[in-house]
Amino acid sequence: MRRRLINSTLAVVLVVIAVFGVSLVIVETRTISASAQESVESEALRLISVVESRLLGEEAINSGVLAEQIDPARYALIEIPGRDPIAVGDRPTGSVLRATETGEGGEKVTVEESRSSVTREVGRTLLIIGAVALLAIVSAVLLAVRQANRLASPLTDLAETAERLGSGDPRPRHKRYGVPELDRVADVLDSSAERIARMLTAERRLAADASHQLRTPLTALSMRIEEISVTDDPETVKEEANIALTQVERLTDVVERLLTNSRDPRTGSAVVFDLDEVIKQQIEEWRPAYRSTGRALVCSGKHGLRAVGTPGAVAQVLAALIENSLMHGGGTVALRTRVTGNQVVVEVTDEGPGVPAELGARIFERAISGRNSTGIGLAVARDLAEADGGRLELLQQHPAVFALFLSRVPVDRKTPERPVR
Repeated sequence: MRRRLINSTLAVVLVVIAVFGVSLVIVETRTISASAQESVESEALRLISVVESRLLGEEAINSGVLAEQIDPARYALIEIPGRDPIAVGDRPTGSVLRATETGEGGEKVTVEESRSSVTREVGRTLLIIGAVALLAIVSAVLLAVRQANRLASPLTDLAETAERLGSGDPRPRHKRYGVPELDRVADVLDSSAERIARMLTAERRLAADASHQLRTPLTALSMRIEEISVTDDPETVKEEANIALTQVERLTDVVERLLTNSRDPRTGSAVVFDLDEVIKQQIEEWRPAYRSTGRALVCSGKHGLRAVGTPGAVAQVLAALIENSLMHGGGTVALRTRVTGNQVVVEVTDEGPGVPAELGARIFERAISGRNSTGIGLAVARDLAEADGGRLELLQQHPAVFALFLSRVPVDRKTPERPVR
C-alpha cells in the first residue's frame, strides 16, 4: 500500500509538472525572445536618433563615436545617403535578431544581435524551472512517504487488532489516529472487542455458576439414590424415589434458571408462591447434612406468608445461605421469617464467628471468600434475588445475619408466629 500511495502521488506531481512546466517553458521562451527583439529595436531607434542629431549639428559621425552608443555584443550598420556605410562591431553569423530604423533624411540604421544570447537566457530559465521541478518532485516524494506511513501504519495496527480478536484476545486498544475513517474502524473494533469480552465473561460465569449451583442438587440426588440402594423396604424406596424425583425437578429448574440468566440477567419469572413450602423443602433437604456434623437447622417466625418471586430461585438463594452457614458458620442455623412494610424478609443466621471485617463490604463479590471456597455462591444468590425484584443483604457481621427481601402479597387473616422447630 505504501508503494501505491507513493507512486500515485508521484504520478500526479509529474503530470502537473509536465503540464505546467511545458507551458511555462513555452511562455518564458517567447517572453525572452520578444524582450530581446524589443531591446534590439530600441537600440536601433536610439542609434538613429543619435545619427540624426549629429547630422543636424554637423558633427562627426564615425565608428568610434557610434561604438559608444550601442551594446558591444551587437553589430550596427549605419547608411547615410552620400556617404560610405559605417559598421560598428563584429557582424554575427547564423541566426540573428535584426532591427532596422530609417530617419527623416533617408538615414538607415540596422542593428543585429546573435540569437545565441537568447538561447543562453532560455537555457538559464530552463535550468531554474528544472531545479524547481526537481525540488517539487523531492518534496512530493517526502510528503507521499509521510502520508503513506500515516495511512499504512494505522491500517497495519488495525489488522493486528483484528487478528488479536480472532485469536481470542478481546482487549480493546482505544487507540486513535486522527483520520476519521480509520478512527471509525477503530471504534467498531473496540466495540466488538468489548462485546466479545462480555460474551466470554458471561460464558465463564455461566460455567462457574452451573458447576456451583448444580453441585447441591446432584449431591442431594445421589444421597437419595444411595438410600434406595441400601434399603429393602418398599415404602422407604417409594418415599426416597419421590424425593429423588423432586430433586430432579429442582435440578431441571436450576438449569433453566441458569440459561435464562445467561441470556438476560434481568429476565425474571416471578409468581406468587407460598414461602412456607420453599422453606420447608430446604429444611428437609439440608437437615441430614447438619445432623451429620452435629449441628441443628431450625426455622421460626410468621407462617402463611406469600411472596412474589420465582420459587426455584428463592430456593437456590436459601440453599446458598444455608450451605454458607454450614461451611463457614457454627452452632445452630436459624431461618426466621418476618414482615417489614410491604416486604417479606427471610433471615438466615448462625452462631459462628461471623463475617470478617475486611470482607463485610465485598462479601457478595465474585471470588471473595473467607476460606478456600469458590466465592461464587453468595454472588449467584444476590443475582438470583435481584432478577425477580428482591434483594439480598448482610444485616449483621457478628454473628452473621443474611436477609432475603421479597415483595409481599397481603393476606386477609393474621398470621401467627411460627414456633422454633
